[in-house]
Amino acid sequence: MNQNRKEFQITFLSLLIFTIFSTISFAQKTDKPEIFSKNNLSRHDFFYAGEAKVQDMYIVKSGKIAWEYKGPRDQGYIGEISDAVLMSNGNILFAHQRGITLITPEKKVLWHYDTPEGYETHTAQPIGENYVVFVQNGNPAQVFVVNIKNGETVKSFEVPVKNPNNSHGHFRHARLTKDGTYMIAHMDLGKVIEYDIDGNQLWSIDAPKIWSAEPLKNGNILLCGNDRWIREVNRQGKVIWDFKLDDYPQYNMKKPQIATRLTNGNTIINDWFSDWGDTLDLKNPPIQAIEVTPDREVIWVLQSWENPNLGPSTTIQVLNENSIPENRHFGPFK
Repeated sequence: MNQNRKEFQITFLSLLIFTIFSTISFAQKTDKPEIFSKNNLSRHDFFYAGEAKVQDMYIVKSGKIAWEYKGPRDQGYIGEISDAVLMSNGNILFAHQRGITLITPEKKVLWHYDTPEGYETHTAQPIGENYVVFVQNGNPAQVFVVNIKNGETVKSFEVPVKNPNNSHGHFRHARLTKDGTYMIAHMDLGKVIEYDIDGNQLWSIDAPKIWSAEPLKNGNILLCGNDRWIREVNRQGKVIWDFKLDDYPQYNMKKPQIATRLTNGNTIINDWFSDWGDTLDLKNPPIQAIEVTPDREVIWVLQSWENPNLGPSTTIQVLNENSIPENRHFGPFK
């Protein structure tokens, strides 16, 4: 009798311990953020564009394509989209190597800039509804501020490059800061330089293989290098946060271009696939973007090459951030 009682007590205790540990394990699993499946587009509403042989752009809402732009297919290669901004009024400004264009949601052209022969334009940003600032690769390389209502260039200044004759390698990304200065990623110089409206250099940092530099609300700068690193640095050049793709070999990512900090503290990192030099393997397609937490945990993977095929990724603008992209100024222009 005592033996049966002891066996019952041992069995009950074992079941109790198993239940406790199972509950803890389940709680730990469910507490972790969900990694959305590769074809699940519902994590964010977002605007999407990328460098490719065709000029395609998309707005994704509730997991489905809500708007799309398909560039001309009958004119041969007309330039890659390296930068694009969805404004709060629904208009879209995009830089496409051989020009810069502003269109309405109905795809009506409101303003267009033709890049001169021998030059390239890969980055542009709206300033309010009246101005656009952009960098023009070439010899000389220049920053322009243009009044898009009358086409007048209201400000311009030259910026340094390493190889004046290699215009394609000069710049891809520049952004205005909250203080009304201009942060330019100098690809061929391997530096990020901040300029005032008169072209004076205010701050710089060495950044070999730099592709983009995003000024953050806290005053730091989020850098992205296309040799597989992302870093947040402060004004003293100290690395505050970083993410190295080499530490995550399970994700098929090769060429990050732009990193964007969300209001929740997470970071979205775009990964570019080359239409020119790479072969798309649909059995193991490249990742277009990931979202990582401040603790460097990957919580979302974007990998949509079929139904729908979003194409190569350069920029993702998350739409549920309540931001007004054109709410910037450059010196007196706003």
